[in-house]
Formats: sequence, C-alpha cells, structure tokens
Amino acid sequence: METLYLALVVILFLLAISDLIVGVSNDAVNFLNSAVGAKAAQLKTILAVAALGVLIGATFSSGMMEVARKGIFNPQYFYFSEIIILFLAVMITDVILLDAFNTFGLPTSTTVSIVFELLGAALAIALIKVYTDPNALPLYEYINSAKALAIISGILLSVVIAFSAGLIIQYISRALFSFDYEKRLNYFGAPWGGLAIAAITYFMLIKGAKGASFMTDSVQDYIAHNTGTIMIASFIGSTVILWLLNRFTKFDILKFIVLVGTFALAMAFAGNDLVNFIGVPLAGFNSYEIFVNSGGSPDGLLMDGLAGKVPTPTLLLLLAGVVMVVTLWTSKKARSVVKTSLDLGRQDTGDERFAASFLSRSVVRGAITMSNYVGNLLPNKVKNTLNRQFDERAFAKRTAALGKEAPAFDMIRASVTLVVSSILIAIGTALKLPLSTTYVTFMVFMGTSLADGAWGRESAVYRVTGMFSVIGGWFFTALSAFTMAFIIALIFSFGGLAAILALLAITAFVIYRTHKYHGQRMEEEELDQEKNLEEEPLTQEWIIEKGVQHLSEAFGQFETLLDDTLKALSTEDLTGLAKTAKKFDKLYKRTRKRRQNANRALDRLTENDLQAGHFFILLSDYLHEMTKNVREIVVPSLNHVNNNHKPLLAAQIDELHSVNALLKDRLQAIVDAMKEYEPEKGAEIISNLPVLIKAIRSARKNQIKRIQNKEVGTRNSALHFNHLGEYRNLALFSNRILKIYEDMIINGEEEEEAVMPQTSDSQTT
Repeated sequence: METLYLALVVILFLLAISDLIVGVSNDAVNFLNSAVGAKAAQLKTILAVAALGVLIGATFSSGMMEVARKGIFNPQYFYFSEIIILFLAVMITDVILLDAFNTFGLPTSTTVSIVFELLGAALAIALIKVYTDPNALPLYEYINSAKALAIISGILLSVVIAFSAGLIIQYISRALFSFDYEKRLNYFGAPWGGLAIAAITYFMLIKGAKGASFMTDSVQDYIAHNTGTIMIASFIGSTVILWLLNRFTKFDILKFIVLVGTFALAMAFAGNDLVNFIGVPLAGFNSYEIFVNSGGSPDGLLMDGLAGKVPTPTLLLLLAGVVMVVTLWTSKKARSVVKTSLDLGRQDTGDERFAASFLSRSVVRGAITMSNYVGNLLPNKVKNTLNRQFDERAFAKRTAALGKEAPAFDMIRASVTLVVSSILIAIGTALKLPLSTTYVTFMVFMGTSLADGAWGRESAVYRVTGMFSVIGGWFFTALSAFTMAFIIALIFSFGGLAAILALLAITAFVIYRTHKYHGQRMEEEELDQEKNLEEEPLTQEWIIEKGVQHLSEAFGQFETLLDDTLKALSTEDLTGLAKTAKKFDKLYKRTRKRRQNANRALDRLTENDLQAGHFFILLSDYLHEMTKNVREIVVPSLNHVNNNHKPLLAAQIDELHSVNALLKDRLQAIVDAMKEYEPEKGAEIISNLPVLIKAIRSARKNQIKRIQNKEVGTRNSALHFNHLGEYRNLALFSNRILKIYEDMIINGEEEEEAVMPQTSDSQTT
C-alpha cells in the first residue's frame, strides 16, 4: 500500500514540473512586458535580469506554501487516501487549464486557478463524505469558503484600482515629461528615478522579507519597524547617485529603472506564485510522510499534521526556481502570452488581434463623449499645453528611424507600469488583500496604455475587446478550474487507480495536442510576418519583386485549392472538402494580413516610387478579392456535400474541370509574363480572355438545357451557376492585374478609376 501511495506522490511531483513549465509560460508576461515592449535592453539581458529575480524570489516562497495545505479546506477532517485523490485532481486540472490558456496566448491567474481547483476538489470529496458517512460533519466544516470569496473580491478590486492608478499616474507622468522627454530628464530624471527605486525597494521588502525561508525573525522585525527610514534613505541615496551618474556619464536612468523593476516583479512572481505550482505536491509529500510515520490505515488516518506549520527546504525551492528559469529562457508559449499583452498596449495600431464587439463600441463611444465634454470645460491654454505634451510625433519619428528595432512604447510608460504595479502589490500584501500579480500588472499596463493615447480612434474598439476578453478569461478560469477539479475528484473517488491512470494518459495526450497546435500556429505566424517589409528599403524594384512573389504564391495556392475542391466534389468526399476549407482559411488570413502590411509599409516610400506603391496596394486588394472568389467555390461545395444534396452530374464536373484548366493556364501565363515581361505575351494573354469566358457561357447554356429537361434540381443548378460565376470573376480579376502592371509599371501611366471586373465589359458576360 505504501508503494502505491509513494508512486502517486511521485506522479504529483512530475505534474509539478509540468505545472511549473506551463505556469511560468503564462505568468512571464507579468514581469517581461514592460522591458520587452520598451526594448530597454537586448532580450537576453532582460531574460537574465528576470531569471535572477525568479531564482532569488523562489527562496522567499516558504511562508506561502501554507495556502495549498490549509488555506482553502480544513485538512484535519480528511483522511490520507482522500487528500491524495484531492491533490491529484488539482494538479491534473491545473496542468490542462494553464496549458490551454498558454496555447491561445491568453494571460490568466495561476492564483485563481489553484484556489478554485482546491475548492472544487475539496468540495467533491466533502460531498462524498457527507452522503456516505453517517458520522460526517456538516459540509461547511470541511471548506474554507471565505478564502474563495476573498479571491473573487480581489479580482474586482484589483481590476478597478490597478487600471485607475495606472491611468492617472501615467497621465500625470506624460504631462510632466511629454513624448520628447530627453531634455527634461536632465532636471527631473534623478528625483523620478529615486522615487521609483524607493517604491521598488519598499515593494521588495514587503513582498520578499515576509516569507523568506532564510530570513530571521529579528531581521523581519527590524524591517517592519524601520520601513519609513529605509524608504527615505533609499529615495535620497538613489536620487543623489542617479544625479551624479547622469551628470558625469551617459547613464540611462529610465533603462535602469525598467530593469530593476523587471527584477523586482520577477522576484515577486516567484515568491508569491511558486506555491501555485509546487505547493500541492509538497503538501502531498508532507501527507505521505505523516502516513508513513504513523503506520495507520490510509482510509482511517486524518491529516491533522497538515493543519500546523510545515517548513519547506530552501534547496527544494531553489530547484523549483531553476526549472522556472530554464522555462523562462526556452518557452515559446511565454512569448505568445507576452505578445498578446504587448499587442493590446503598443503605441501604434499594429495588427489588431481582437475584433470589435457591441460592448467595446459602446464603451469607446461613451469615452469619446465624456472626453469631449471634459475638454470643453478646460481653458484653451490648458488644452493647448496638454496637446503639446501628448503629441506623439516625437515618438513616431524615433520609431520610424529605428525600423524593426522600434519599441512598442517608450521608457516613461514602461517605468510607470513597473513602479505602479510594484507599489500596488506591496500595499495589497501589507493590507493582506488577495491581489494577483497577473491582475495588477495587466490592468496597470492597460491603464497606462489608455492614458498614453495608445488606444486611439484607429484601435480603441479592438483593444477594449481584447482587455474584456482577458478579464473574462480570469472569471472563466475560476469557473472552469472549480468544475474540472470537482468532476475529476469524483471520477478518482469512484474509479480508483484505473481512473487515475486513464486521466493521466488523457492529460499527456491533451498537452501533446496543444503543443502541436501551438507549434503549427507559430509557424503560420512566422510565415505571415512580412519581415522584408520592415528590414529592406522600399524601392520600386523591391516592391515589384515582392508583388510578383506574392502573386505567384497566391495563384499557386488558388490552383491547388480549386483542384482539390473539384476532385472532392466529384466523389462527394466530405473529409477532403473539410481539409480544403481549412487550407483556405490559412490562405485568407495570409492575404488579408499582406493587404494590411502593404498599406502600413508604404509610408517609407520616396516620392519617385509612389507609382510602384500604388500598384502594390492595388495588387494586394485584387489578390484579396480573388481569395474571396475562391472561398465562394470552396465553402458552397463543402456545404452542398455536407447537406447531402444530390451530386453534380459527370457532365457538369467535366465542364468545371475544363474551365478550371483554362483558368490555371491563364494564371500561370500571367505569372510568367510579369516575371519576364514581353509586350506580345501580355497582349496575347489579355486577348485570350474571351476563350475562357466562352467556355463559361457554353457551360451555362448546357445547364439551362438540363434544367429544361428536368435533369437537375434547384440546389444542383445554384451550385453549378455559382462556380461558373466565380471562375469568371477570377479570370476578370487576373486580367485586371496584368493590365495595371502594364499601365503603371511598364508604361508608367497613372491608374484611372478602376472598374469592378464583374461589370467591366459587356462582351465578356
């Protein structure tokens, strides 16, 4: 029996390693986003500073481990066999849940997840005890429900306070320094840095000294009684030192503040959140030790020993810290979560990941109305002064000069985010409020972004949606963590060892699948990134080369998709059509992103290359429209087969294949002509368009005859006519692409107002 439970404890620690990996991947955003977004240093330097903070902070976690043992439930009322099942359910749920959030790049709270998993699993075991044991205690005796309610209150409290504090402090800071802050740093930089260092010092003392495994009671008592003196000394000393460094050297005060703040938040994360990853396995190991030493029955031994204070070895904490550091350096999912946060706070519009919603539109509209109302109340002199301070042109000029090395926002905002987050977390800890580092840092970051004008009219609705999505994810974390842990604990209680092994296998499979999905998504994102648009000069030659490359890639994928669709449609292969539809989705996203990138990149064109830029935009537009035409062939074909409508006749399939072959030849000829242009080839391609149109017209006439002869039904006719119409549109768009290439690039003529291909020439209809 001891061997079985030892094996379960080993499984707990294996799950802990996995949980450390997925947990760090999720929470790295808390301390990395400011330094990475502002590009305070090379990524390796930022990671090294954060890793040092994590390693030191891990040794401060000993006091926090009590939460897993007795913070949510009363262990003295549970038997050893029940405790082990409870802890296993919690760890399996935590690994699956956090890995899912990481895969989709959404930051969530590991504190909330572990608390509600403990609550759900404990409630499941307690319910079984209440309904199966006549001597059981009332349900409320088993659960510490006040803790869960405190966490919910903490979510609401931290969201409002952190967002408001970040917004107000950033607004004041920007009004003081402006976006062109280099000169003002000579006067205000040292006091600003001194204040920041004092705040971070306070934060590190409050967060660090309280739970450190090596900190003596006398040292903690000294810090508690002399906090004010330490703060004043820290402010004065750091101000003087920073002033001297700035005066006689080229020392960057803001960069120093950002890196120190990154270290402090990383240390706080490890000190506060390490319990979320290894607290439960340690509690399971402590339970096993009590069981072995007592020699009692696992079904009759109550866990009174967990109710007391159990020290955690510093070496074990350091080992956990090492795992966290390795994960921080190697995790690609951590980069995804950081990217989500940075996308919501970057100064420019960028690629907006989230779509607009009714709620976000309403919020933005209300904010604009309120802003206009307040603005009308201010004197013109005050408004003009504020407008100068919040003028982003200085920042835009610097970022344009830096190109791909441009930061998402500047050092002022990064330092405010870190300092305000540090102060709020320290105050919350001192007041014993259940604030989460995730909630505080994310909402401060959102508040500073709003105050800085990052949420302009071009991006506000999308970023508000993103913020609400992340906040909603926090509440979803609580609900899903509670529910999953509750169900898994019930399954373990009734299914025994077989259920445990089965769910472990399922967990391993789920993690494998999410890692594979994340890898595929990262490959797609890397493929979609138009690095050359940022790295190379946008000359006419380069634009033409890139345009022809995009054209060749898109036409090649059009051909593959159309071939696969017709092949699967002819055999009613639903699986094949579904796969083709998925391939199309990737193509559509890529063409849409290329269209957006084309519009953003052209601001770096010279006056002499504007004509090529105009061609590039039109080409991107036309390819995007042709992609929509392909969709109107792929998706209706899938729906037709999926709805079990009558298949197309063999003659209809042959007609579509004939038209498809003519289109493929045409697309390839256009690509070849644009790579090595010859006037005769171009003229021949344009003049051959009626051949394809004639084939489409002939197929339409044949279809009309089938309808008259009652050979086909309505659904059949609708699909066939739809496909012929979309092939016609594809042909006309391809013709238009070659025409604008000749007019704008070869002949250098200004493009006249484009006529939509659908109505361009009556003779081709």
